Amino acid sequence: MHGEIITIGDELISGRTLDLNSRYAAGRLTASGLCVTRIKSVGDDYNTISEAITKALNRSRFVIITGGLGSTNDDMTSKVVAKTLNRSLCLNKQMLQKIKTYVEARRIRMTPSLEKMAWVPEGSMMLNPEGATACGFILKEKDVRLYFLPGVPEQMRYLMDEFVLPDILSVYKAVPLIKQKVLKLYGLDEPSIAEIFKGLQDKTGEAIFGFYPFFPENHITISLRGKNESKVTKNLEEIETEIRRLIGPYIFGAGNQEMEDVVGQMLIERNLTISLAESCTGGLIGHRLTNVPGSSGYFQGGAIVYSNQSKVDFTHVSPRTLEMHGAVSDSTVREMANGIKKHMKTDLGLAVTGIAGPSGGTEEKPVGTVHIGLANGNQVFSGKYCFWGNRRQVKLNTSMMALDWVRRHLNGNSFLPGI
Repeated sequence: MHGEIITIGDELISGRTLDLNSRYAAGRLTASGLCVTRIKSVGDDYNTISEAITKALNRSRFVIITGGLGSTNDDMTSKVVAKTLNRSLCLNKQMLQKIKTYVEARRIRMTPSLEKMAWVPEGSMMLNPEGATACGFILKEKDVRLYFLPGVPEQMRYLMDEFVLPDILSVYKAVPLIKQKVLKLYGLDEPSIAEIFKGLQDKTGEAIFGFYPFFPENHITISLRGKNESKVTKNLEEIETEIRRLIGPYIFGAGNQEMEDVVGQMLIERNLTISLAESCTGGLIGHRLTNVPGSSGYFQGGAIVYSNQSKVDFTHVSPRTLEMHGAVSDSTVREMANGIKKHMKTDLGLAVTGIAGPSGGTEEKPVGTVHIGLANGNQVFSGKYCFWGNRRQVKLNTSMMALDWVRRHLNGNSFLPGI
């Protein structure tokens, strides 16, 4: 029941690209009761790829390999595997037809580089012959199953869930029952989460905890094995209840839920509408809200008020307020929130203003200084934060905190302290 994961690509070992594939594959395998003994990343080099696959064959029951299946010269996985396993390269007609269909649909020219992707080691069976555009292949070498998947995360995840995992589980039927729950947190730092884990160790029996920072969120996984499904499910629910009791409102969702999904659902349930006035985020909050299907039912619109004049024109911020307190201030953000709410005639008005950097900061207002405002009825709330990180991180954290203000407000919780 044990296997390993090999990810291929110079971009991975150079640090240019984050290896999301091994983490996803390991999580899905572990959650299914399978054991991952090794994860290895190698560059686009014949010898290192060959060595990694040879060693994996001698110690694992299954191996998942991602990357190196593309059309460029450095995509050499199929060629290396064929030579390593002493097999010839053969043209897979199913894969070739899939490539031709893709080319014709996009009205581009078929080239030898594209055809190259259909040449795979002898004995390969194509994954996803009838499905989406993503494709990979499977090889059996002695008693070991080798799964070759594309390096593009979305394609890899699709094949992993739809084909690879079911195939492995169909072979290893003795896998014990395992249940897993993912809880998503925001606003609680890593040391605090570690302390909570310590307090749970004596209360959760054989539960396995995982902690995964996923900026700006933190994710906790709880896994339980057992033979009786109802008992495992009940125990898992009890552990989740205890974690929620300890962490409280810092948990904003579970599983695949995003913050914008949760906020959107709460607005629908309460029949409320919202509008936005964004300065430093440049429309990011609106982008996140409108990523959710059905968001037109509660999101009425907003304004990207980047300049001082736009704040005056679109959200009716007083020029005197800007002169006395500046654009990045509680006074300004309160007027922005209230102004956009009144202008858009919504139940809630949410506003943000700040200094995303890398320049523009002062001793009094350093880079990362952000003010958030929320207007509801005759009440207007505001708060100041100082976020760390680069420009992208400051913007992302600001959007997350602003949405969490809405979530907490609708739940009747207090807002988060500055972090």
